Amino acid sequence: MPPPEARRAPAGAGRYIEVRLRGLNLHRDGRPVLQELEWRILPGQRWVVLGANGAGKTQLLKLLAGAVWPDPSPWPVRRYRSQGEWQDTPYGLLEQIAYVGPERQDRYERYGWNFTALQVVGTGLTRSDIPQGALSAAQRRRALALLQRLDIRALARRRFLALSFGERRLVLLARALASAPRLLLLDELFAGLDAAHRHRVLRWLEGTARSALPWVLTSHRIEELPRCATHLLQLEAGRVVACGPVARVAPRIAARAVPQFARGAMRARRARSADAGTSGPPQRGAAALVRLHAASVYLDYRPVLRRLSFAVLPGECWVVHGANGSGKTTLLRAIYGDHPAALGGRIERRGVVPGVPLAEFRRRCAIVAPHLQSDYPRDSRVLEVVVSGLHASIGLDEPPTDAERLAARAALRAFGLASMAGRTLAGLSYGQARRVMFARAAVSAPQLLLLDEPFAGVDAATRRVLRRGIEALVGAGTAVMLASHHRDEWPRNASHELELERGQSHYIGPMRGRPAE
Repeated sequence: MPPPEARRAPAGAGRYIEVRLRGLNLHRDGRPVLQELEWRILPGQRWVVLGANGAGKTQLLKLLAGAVWPDPSPWPVRRYRSQGEWQDTPYGLLEQIAYVGPERQDRYERYGWNFTALQVVGTGLTRSDIPQGALSAAQRRRALALLQRLDIRALARRRFLALSFGERRLVLLARALASAPRLLLLDELFAGLDAAHRHRVLRWLEGTARSALPWVLTSHRIEELPRCATHLLQLEAGRVVACGPVARVAPRIAARAVPQFARGAMRARRARSADAGTSGPPQRGAAALVRLHAASVYLDYRPVLRRLSFAVLPGECWVVHGANGSGKTTLLRAIYGDHPAALGGRIERRGVVPGVPLAEFRRRCAIVAPHLQSDYPRDSRVLEVVVSGLHASIGLDEPPTDAERLAARAALRAFGLASMAGRTLAGLSYGQARRVMFARAAVSAPQLLLLDEPFAGVDAATRRVLRRGIEALVGAGTAVMLASHHRDEWPRNASHELELERGQSHYIGPMRGRPAE
């Protein structure tokens, strides 16, 4: 790592936290996660950390935040400087370090914390997980001002669990800012954000250049690099392979080859599905797998979907897109059976008639979604998570059979996860856990696959592998409905598109243009 550049400290730098890591190692479950890490974060620096799934990005941020402890060492490996004083642990500074990430967002889903957005931001002021009584007038003004700063004040009275994935992320960013942090850690901040919300975040990030607030942002997409970023760090298998100012390091990072796993997996996919992009037409003679008739869905007494009517046939591939809050997640969960249609509309599922339980449909319909990933206990074993896909359940009532284990191991191999069968979800990166959810969905060979922002938190090489896998499933006759904000994530053999706007179909019909290569 090059020596820190000599420069004048920015105005107000003494208020903020400096961090030095020296020879730091971190093991989890006996595996090396971070190795011989050397890094320095100075006030006024704005870092972007890049790396593939499992490279150690999230664990690095957790270590900075004090949530993870490094391996024992004869010398201090993690030091913090605040107000001119150095200390060897983050204790005493924990309330001054703010963290925003997918796992923190998942906690609200896991524990059913359904407070209003204003209350959630208020917990940043009180530095608590849940509201500590009513906000004072001054606290309320401060919380509303932060929502306004991110241009989401209209969400103030909305319940957190009724918000879209992207809306929740911005509310949690406002919560982090409410704590007046002296070091800000942003894990995959852009994942799940539509263009408008990305613009809001980028505009706020650009504004931080006027202060000495240091921040660290992890990302899989180098194309999302904020213009105001000053430094880049790249991790591979827990080691720093590039580190320094953006102008010097960015060209080197952009030129690096894709990981070996991705190259091998892509070669296997090409061998099996070279013509996936030109699959035959959907099976028009077959009965619809699911059909909506003027279906509306209400959440928290608000209409989220309004009178949608369409049918999905075997072999069709639907792309669902629209702004955050347009109803994409609600639509997929309604089809899966999590939300009922309001009186006056209905959702028909093939094979489900009066007297037939919804579970019969779910055994033929799989879903990959952020909420599903958050529902599993963190100590769940990977193999058992995949086996649960055969039962459309969260967890298992009894040990897997030999046949179920064989099927689960085959699904794990297909997604490059064979070596992780015995590990827990807590020992995986967020992107690796998402691949486990793909294996869980594939193990049952579903007739209909529902994918809600399936590539959020997944690196570029793995996105390409998974997209080719989806294309192969469509080519083999599986119907797919995929919700995404990024056109480069759309399957090449997508046949239909549904654009939602405030819960209504702005467009519904055949694809209007070829998805990006």
